[in-house]
Amino acid sequence: MAVMELTSSMTGYGREVLHLENSTLIIEIRSVNHRFLDITTKIPRTFLFMEDRLKKIIQSYFERGRIEVYIELDGERFSKRELRADWELMDQYIAQLRQARQRYDLKEEVPMSVIPSMSGFFSIEETKETPSELHRLILDGLDKACKQVESMREQEGRFLKEDLQKRLETIYDIVSELHHRRGSVRIEYQRRVTERVHGYLEGKIPEDDARIMQEVVLLADRGDITEEITRLSSHIEHFRRMMSGKTAAGRKLDFITQEMHREANTIGSKSTDAKISEWTVELKSEIEKVKEQVQNIE
Repeated sequence: MAVMELTSSMTGYGREVLHLENSTLIIEIRSVNHRFLDITTKIPRTFLFMEDRLKKIIQSYFERGRIEVYIELDGERFSKRELRADWELMDQYIAQLRQARQRYDLKEEVPMSVIPSMSGFFSIEETKETPSELHRLILDGLDKACKQVESMREQEGRFLKEDLQKRLETIYDIVSELHHRRGSVRIEYQRRVTERVHGYLEGKIPEDDARIMQEVVLLADRGDITEEITRLSSHIEHFRRMMSGKTAAGRKLDFITQEMHREANTIGSKSTDAKISEWTVELKSEIEKVKEQVQNIE
């Protein structure tokens, strides 16, 4: 398999045209997004026996994407036209005409001019001659078209990688802001809960009551987002390492993105701070954009 950048796109196009005396062989490949490798071929029936060999060439280049292959052969070098007659049908027709002549005592013979005017007696068919030379040209042409698709996919992949790096940097900045704010938010949350508890108790229990303070700490811990931030940071680093690799890993990046979105949702559900809630909305928006782009990666 050809070594490609990790962020190779799944969108590409290749076209190879070969001229053979009075004939032209056209090979086209279109590649679009797909979860797995899905290959479809639209080729002349004469070449159907080559379908498995064509698919093996494509599989040596790509791991994901919907690949459509079109092969067309135009010209006269490998085509012949033959006139074919349906003799059995014609025998029946002539026999019926002779019976009608005898039945009605007709004097005239059946004119030959009638036969060509009757549909179904004659047909023109094209036959194909496909020498081994043409088979080799088809395989070589497909290989060249695959290289064109691969080149376009890698070019698109470089743009994807640049965009993903920028969005990942934005996500990292938001997570950093969340990390710096979480401590002060936790302390502020404890203070508010303590004030509310003593407000409800109207000062009947001392402020240093151990049991009350323990409950306050537990409530504060429920809203703590330290673990989510730690996991998000780990996912970001994992994503970066994957983007620096040399193997196709679009599905792995998709999984990492799903995990990032899960942590962002948890942070949002725990948040009691307006600023953290605002950053969480931005965080989820950027992660969603990354997820959309990851769908284009092989």
